Amino acid sequence: MLDDIKKTLWASADKLRANMDAAEYKHLVLGLIFVKYISDAFVARQAELKTRLRDPADELFYGDAADEDIAAELEDRDYYTSENVFWVPEGARWEALRAAAPQPDIGKRIDDALSLIEADNPKLKGILDKRFARAQLPDGKLGELVNLISTIGFGDDPSKARDILGQVYEYFLGMFASAEGKRGGQFYTPASIVKTLVAVLSPSKGQIYDPCCGSSGMFVQSEKFIEDHGGKLGDVSIYGQEANPTTWRLAAMNLVIRGMDYNLGKEPADTFTRNQHPDLRADFCLANPPFNISDWWHASLDGDARWEYGTPPQGNANYAWLQHILHHLKPTGRAGIVLANGSMSSSQNSEGQIRAAMVDADVVEVMVALPGQLFFNTQIPACLWFLAKQKKRKGEVLFIDARKQATMISRVQSELTDEVIERISQTVAAWRTGGVDYQDVAGFCRSVPLAEIAQHGHVLTPGRYVGAEEVDDDDEAFADKMQTLTAKLGEQMAKGAELDALIRKKLGGLGYEF
Repeated sequence: MLDDIKKTLWASADKLRANMDAAEYKHLVLGLIFVKYISDAFVARQAELKTRLRDPADELFYGDAADEDIAAELEDRDYYTSENVFWVPEGARWEALRAAAPQPDIGKRIDDALSLIEADNPKLKGILDKRFARAQLPDGKLGELVNLISTIGFGDDPSKARDILGQVYEYFLGMFASAEGKRGGQFYTPASIVKTLVAVLSPSKGQIYDPCCGSSGMFVQSEKFIEDHGGKLGDVSIYGQEANPTTWRLAAMNLVIRGMDYNLGKEPADTFTRNQHPDLRADFCLANPPFNISDWWHASLDGDARWEYGTPPQGNANYAWLQHILHHLKPTGRAGIVLANGSMSSSQNSEGQIRAAMVDADVVEVMVALPGQLFFNTQIPACLWFLAKQKKRKGEVLFIDARKQATMISRVQSELTDEVIERISQTVAAWRTGGVDYQDVAGFCRSVPLAEIAQHGHVLTPGRYVGAEEVDDDDEAFADKMQTLTAKLGEQMAKGAELDALIRKKLGGLGYEF
């Protein structure tokens, strides 16, 4: 049901885009969904208060107050902010915007509403993107978009409405990433990769950190995982950082819609040179850093405390990300990172030495090779690194080769199904405990001692260790099998000769002898 609603909404919204670039249009649509959310949450809280102020059995009962006294009481901000509900001034509420949707100045009205909301809610300062008045949409299309987004909300239960808006927001992020191709994928990690990281790390309580958080997908999946496993969202605190200002805003909106408390730093900033959380030591770190960045280095990074295993090369940030993340883990913390495959075997410019130092220090726990075509924006094959400062199973690394585990969901896109993700996470969980539940499976997983990894030059590519899949022997004797195959080949060759003769004959009939 919700899937149909999401598809219908996307189709309608995409139609209204006309010739506008998806990268620009994204901010209008997601900005409106956000305003709708905070307005809906405010109105729902107001309705709840109205009932409670009139209920003699309720602690908020306001006696025999007149209607105007109740109305005045409902304007007390503390009632809203104490419940993490943003205060929305009257002129900025969604109903006012919907009523004005047909007006030619609807864009300016939305910008004004955003300014009012921002002025009343310091936490939203700098997050709301006021670009509606200058939106390059044909006449009337912005009003139609307001009307379309008015249809999202469904029902009076605020938590249900919030979940629906959150899911619509996330779905639209993914669809925009797909529509934008390369650029869109920069801030969006496909859900099946995030689910795999979260399932293996199983974050439950404590601090969760993502130093390049994009639009906050890692946090949203962590929230889902915690709730699915009976935990409470309040048990985790969220820390993120993002350099791109527009993506930083999208991330904050995504978390606000989900009612998650977060700290994304004071501003959008480069994680290496303007670290927003220098003192943080997190329980869990999940990250999908941009692959192979070549222009990351700055002179101020020389001798940085984060480079415990060696200074990363200036031409590639992969090992800077790995070490930055290790630096920000608690002694008991664990991390999961998506990186380009080259990171597992590269030996240029100190990368090989850093990797060897990390393996020998026993901070590499699990390596997973991923299938191709999982990403919207790159065909670079990727892998997952799982790091831990205090491994449960010391002196060994678990290698998992999941390259053949993908399911194609379109001509150009693949994903890992929930069953495959479950298999990977169960394999890791069984291996960690070290009991009889874990078994090496040829072609899929193998636990390898550090000495053997050293013999392979500290290369961490799973395919090198897990071996080939065992092929079922069908018991057909070799001689019989060869006879069948040669007979088939003979048939095909005869057929080929027949076709050659036919082609010659046809061409000859047209005067083209050869």
